[in-house]
Amino acid sequence: MTPLRVLLVGAGRAGANHARHLAHTARAAVAGVVDARAEAAEALAGRLGVAHHVSLPEAIEATRADAVVISTPTFTHHELALQAAEAGCHILCEKPMALTEAECEAMIAVAREAGVVLQIGFMRRFQPEFAEARRRIEEGRIGTPMVVKSLTRGPGLPPPWAWDLRRSNGMLAEVTSHDFDTVRWLAGAEIVRVYAEVANHKGAARGVEAGEFYDNAVVTLRLDSDAVATIDGTCPADYGYDARVEVVGTEGLLVIGDVRGTALVEVRDRDEGAITPVHRTWPERFETAYREQIRAFVDTAMSGGTPAVTGADGLAAVRAVRAANRSWQEGRPVTLEPVAA
Repeated sequence: MTPLRVLLVGAGRAGANHARHLAHTARAAVAGVVDARAEAAEALAGRLGVAHHVSLPEAIEATRADAVVISTPTFTHHELALQAAEAGCHILCEKPMALTEAECEAMIAVAREAGVVLQIGFMRRFQPEFAEARRRIEEGRIGTPMVVKSLTRGPGLPPPWAWDLRRSNGMLAEVTSHDFDTVRWLAGAEIVRVYAEVANHKGAARGVEAGEFYDNAVVTLRLDSDAVATIDGTCPADYGYDARVEVVGTEGLLVIGDVRGTALVEVRDRDEGAITPVHRTWPERFETAYREQIRAFVDTAMSGGTPAVTGADGLAAVRAVRAANRSWQEGRPVTLEPVAA
């Protein structure tokens, strides 16, 4: 069987991470690397032994690619996705899906019209402990979800373009998009009201001058099932990468994830105490999820059907993120309008 020819669009950390997992996906092959930064594209392409390009339309024509994986800055997703769909390429687009609801809706419409797969990179759905939690909730093991608590804390500042809300929607999008999706997915319900508080504790000391930059956020949500939820995010969190979820049901509790990187405790002397390794990076914490996500995308692109994470899922997260930004900017809860059927 001829493998799916995949262009990597974006030669940064996320693109390199996808490249690593594509290399172990039997039904796919990297056709090339695309990045407007020619040196970055050349460097990653050189490691992979493929051609590099600075223009997506030119790359699609040159490589006859079947699919693209978009890992570029958020403000570029919309245009790149439209170019890919119009060329007949299937699309795996990193989160956040786009900057606005209108951009997301356009991406969904063009992909539908072109008959191509549009999958959004909410890879936590593919992580074994998250997938198992969802299965148990669907089986009714803990009854009906009443409270969902999700957190993401990441080391290091986001890239400079992400400091500007006009180009990224801020940390709520770049870091905690996953949490908005996880809450919806595990609760099996839509977000209908959002209230957010944010704070900036480390930005000034680390050279961030953007006026609306924040590095901490806490969000409360109400869902249409009458469940309530909280999301908290911190970036930078210098102690490591941390992603956990708790679901309280009418009949039980699920706790997903652990701050510990491995089930290991090191004790060297009584003064130093116990040392527990933690996850240092997101590729390490969710290595299995990224591998299974790319395999699912390739399988869907080759066989047809609906992807595990749809454009509608990406749109829902963007709607909630933008409502959360309006909430803290205006100092009030924000109600989301019902999505048209």
